[in-house]
Order: sequence, then structure tokens, then C-alpha cells
Amino acid sequence: MFSKKNSSKSTVKNVVTLNVYTDRNYIFKDDSFQPLKKLTYNTSNFVASYICNKDIISTTVRLSRGIPEEDIQDILEIKAYEELGLDQASVYIISSTEVENSEEERAFNVFVAEPEALDALFLPIKKETKYIDLILPAPLLYRSLYTKEILQADNTHCFVYFTKDDTFVALYKNGEYLYSKSIEFSLEQIYDKYCEAIGEKVDEKEFYALLESEGLKTTNNDYQQNFMKIFGDVFITINDIIIYAKRAFNLDTIDQMFIGSERGPIIGLDEYSQNYLGLSSSDFNFNYNVENEEWYTDQLQYLMLLNSLNYLEDESSFVNLSMYPRAPAFTNRASGQFIITTFAAVSLSLAYPLTYLVGSYVNDAKIFALTIENNKLSTESNKYKKIIGEKKAVIKGLDTKIKGLSATYEGKTKTLTAIYDKKVNYRLKSGMFHDIAAQLDKFDVQTEMIETDEDTLLVSLVSTDDRKLTELIKFISETHFHEVNGIDIERIQKDPISKYYKGLLKVELR
Repeated sequence: MFSKKNSSKSTVKNVVTLNVYTDRNYIFKDDSFQPLKKLTYNTSNFVASYICNKDIISTTVRLSRGIPEEDIQDILEIKAYEELGLDQASVYIISSTEVENSEEERAFNVFVAEPEALDALFLPIKKETKYIDLILPAPLLYRSLYTKEILQADNTHCFVYFTKDDTFVALYKNGEYLYSKSIEFSLEQIYDKYCEAIGEKVDEKEFYALLESEGLKTTNNDYQQNFMKIFGDVFITINDIIIYAKRAFNLDTIDQMFIGSERGPIIGLDEYSQNYLGLSSSDFNFNYNVENEEWYTDQLQYLMLLNSLNYLEDESSFVNLSMYPRAPAFTNRASGQFIITTFAAVSLSLAYPLTYLVGSYVNDAKIFALTIENNKLSTESNKYKKIIGEKKAVIKGLDTKIKGLSATYEGKTKTLTAIYDKKVNYRLKSGMFHDIAAQLDKFDVQTEMIETDEDTLLVSLVSTDDRKLTELIKFISETHFHEVNGIDIERIQKDPISKYYKGLLKVELR
């Protein structure tokens, strides 16, 4: 069904995609992608899954282009331990992929998972299937949208996906993964926050059914008010991530947002992305041209399928965190080779006794010669092991000195930077008050009170139109993002007596 270079996968005919968080599994067979009710061991199945962004850690490592290719993997693992602060006494599953660029240094996206976390999620599956070919970090699932030319690779895209256990934001530029971060608003957490807001536990099925069918446009006023508060917090958090990403990766703009969930599109989120982020958004729901009887299928299942097809064609550019590979073909196993060799030897001994006897003498002679050579090599090997041990001790001592000097240098750098910042970059609060006053006048918004507490500015906003308030907040967020850590307004409500819209704006200065 697929063209493959790896003989170990030459028998693959079907693709099985697993969601270990929801126990929803699918199989792609005969151009049909359908739910799989029971997992079984079948060597013709290619088994793929993903691990949530919250269950992994990642970083970008830059290396000199002069480093030999055979040393890259070892150096990346060392860098991962250093830059991510991993426990030197523990073993981690580390995988990486190179980022294409024309810079002087090579860049690699490195992803790390703990073996214990992988076992907790995937061992029950492995007992049924006996192997798992591919485990991808969830943020990398979107790469297939570019390799299959479903999305244009010359734009900057932001993806937001809500699942039961994790909601994460991922950014791609020119078809390349840039950055991802989980937020504390998984579907389960949204449900808990809603129950906490109303002070009682509502029926979970009813809650999700309403979220799926009506979303933020629900006619149920109680649901709508609390949804507005919760998703307002969601988009404020997303806005903070986008502000950080723009600064960290020198992004001029985000061209398009895609928002989805494992339960289907959530109605009304586009207005929030417009009001809070100033970005247009689309439902994350693509047509993949395969037969499926369900009204909606978790889009991550489709992405796992597309990535599996790409992996079968070329696995070299994939991050694979699987610890559960399939067993090699019988002829490639040590036990298989032993059995085949033994069988051949017995057959020859029975058919040709004389030939076997002569062969035995020849083998004895070869073994004797190889034993002598092995002894010489062992002596030389021990010599070099001793030298390497001494060099490692020297390196360890130098590393300790470097670490101490680095700590001293970092401390002095921070001190000098702080002094410089205080002397050069400190901005008087009166200047900020002046700017706020000008912007209030610009958007025809009045204020009843302005207070400050350390680096926090509180402004009581009053306007005849709630849209003026949202436009003011959007303007401040876009023009002062380099001066503030966060902008928040708990709610905008209409005063039933004065008919004015009021809200308390909280601005956290840097």
C-alpha cells in the first residue's frame, strides 16, 4: 500500500492511531478511517500515537556546523541535560529534529520525556499491540499539514487545541515548528472552573453537550456569562504567549489562527480572538478525503494518520519518543540467526561427515588465531580506557571551574543589567499616566479612578459603548506590549441606572 525503504516495515498495510488519553483508537484500512473497537497484535498494522505537550519538555539547541555528524546526537543529549536542568542521575527519552536555516549555526528542536511517564501511558497499549512504532510530541503533529500542502508554508500560524487533559498553543513559521506551551484550560479544567464559578457541580454530559452544540452563543444566560469569563481568561493567557513568542522569535505578525477541540469546533471563539488578540481565526477542521462514518473525528487522529504516512516514506526527519519498537524479522534476530546456523550445521554434519570434520578443524584454527588477536586488542583497549578515564577526570574538574565562573559572570551581568536598566530604561509612572489619559480621550472613554500599587496600574473605565472599551484594551495591548507584563479586565458590565458600561482595567507594568 505504501512505498517503503525499510524492510522491517515492508509488511505494513494498515495504520492504527491511538489516543491513550481518551482510549479512542482508529484504523486506516482500504482508504477508510474508522474507529477501532479492540486492539490486537498484527504485524501488518503500523501503530502510532502522540504524547501531550504537558507531558514533555523541549528546547532549541544551536550547534556549530563544524561538528562531525556522528557526534551530533551525543552533543544534543548533553546540551539537553544542561539547558533543561535534567537530573544527571536519571535516564530520559530524547529525540530531535533539525530546523532548516541558512544561519552560521545549525538549530535543533529537542524533545524530552521521562520513561516512567511513557510507561504509565503506553504500557497498557503495548500489552495489546506488542509494539508502538511512533510516538510524536503533540505540537509536531501539525507539520504534516505543510508537508501534505494542506496549509501554505509561507505564513506564520498559531494553533490552539483543547483536549480533555491538555490545551496547548503551538506556533509555526514557514512550515517549521517554533514554540509551544500548555495552558491551564483543558476541557476538564474548564468544566471544573465552571462548577467553581456557580458553586455547584453540574452534569458533565450536559455541560459538554451544550459546549459542543451552542458554545459561547448559548441562549442559556447562566452558561453564557460564565463561559464569557472563563474564555476571556483563556484568551488573555494566549495573548501573553503570543506577545512572548513575537519578542523571542522576532515575529512581525501572526497571519492566521486555527482553534479546535477534540469534541468539535466551539462556536463563538472567533469573536474572542478578534477582540482579545486582534487576529482572525478559523475552525481547526480539515477535509482529509478519507471515508469516515462519524459526524466529527478528533483532528489529532487525522494528523497522526498523515504523519504516519509521511514516516513510512521517510522517518529521518521525525521526532520519535517510542520505547516500544516492533521486533525485527526472524532472520535479523540473534536467536533466529542462531537457529538457522545451528540447523545448517546439523544438516551439513549429517550429510557430509567428512566435510564437517574438516570444517571443524578450520574453525578451531580460526578461533585460536582470533583469540590471540583479541588478547592484543584487549590490552590496547584497556590502555586507552585508562587514558580516557584520566581525561574525563580533567574535564570534570574544568567543568566545575567553568560552572563556578559562569555563575559569577551571570550574577555580575544581572547586576550590571539591573543598574543600567534603572539608570537608562526606567520610565516615570507619570509618563504612563499621560499616555493612558491620551488613549482614554482618543477612544472617548472616561475614568472614575486611577490607582497604582508598585508596578500595577488600576483604571476604572466608563463608556457609553462596550466596544470602545474593547478597542481601548486592544490598542493598549498592541502598542504597549513591550512595556507591560499583562493586561486584564475581569468583566465589562452595564450600569442599569446610568446605562454606562463599566470595567476595572488592570495593567501590570514591567
